[in-house]
Amino acid sequence: MPETTLTAHTGREIGSSSTRRLRTEGKIPGVVYGHGTDPIPVAVVGREFQIAMSGEAGLNTLLSLDVDGTKHLTLARDIQHHPVRNTVSHIDFLIVRRDELISAEVPINLVGEAVEVAHGDGIVDQQLFTLQVKAKPTDIPPSVDIDISSLTIGGALHVSDITIPAGVELETDLDATVVGGNPPRVQAATTAEAAEGAEEVAPADADTDEG
Repeated sequence: MPETTLTAHTGREIGSSSTRRLRTEGKIPGVVYGHGTDPIPVAVVGREFQIAMSGEAGLNTLLSLDVDGTKHLTLARDIQHHPVRNTVSHIDFLIVRRDELISAEVPINLVGEAVEVAHGDGIVDQQLFTLQVKAKPTDIPPSVDIDISSLTIGGALHVSDITIPAGVELETDLDATVVGGNPPRVQAATTAEAAEGAEEVAPADADTDEG
């Protein structure tokens, strides 16, 4: 996985007023930490950060963070967003090494066409959208694929059906359902109503009093 260079500026003041000023200037406050390094308060230009993270690796983009001339290999973690504007409000930059195993989440892509589900007017229901993996930083895949061509109505595909690249370990349960083939909505609703009706019908009381 290629690295993307990003410049981080040090010397920012700590506090809400200075943080607001940084954001007004189009910068994002953050902190660099990891591997025994004392946490370093930094700020990055928001637009530069967005461009750096816009590649296919997404949140797992390897960042060569230039901090006052010193390069740190990092991953952006714990990216916080403003609750209203949804802009990035703070970033943790985790220092990593090329030879260490780290945990990461990667997106799951559905590939192929679920022909039988489509012919039966069924619904392809994706239930798991990311996969938890462990790998060296350069081995983290941008995403993983699962082929839904064999999916049928009432059937399901699981994590165990995903082909994992070499050098990558799975941390997600192999039995977890990734995608299911659901029946048409009308059929599903009719089945549910019939089940509810059956529960409401109680057997007649056959007990009688004799005397």
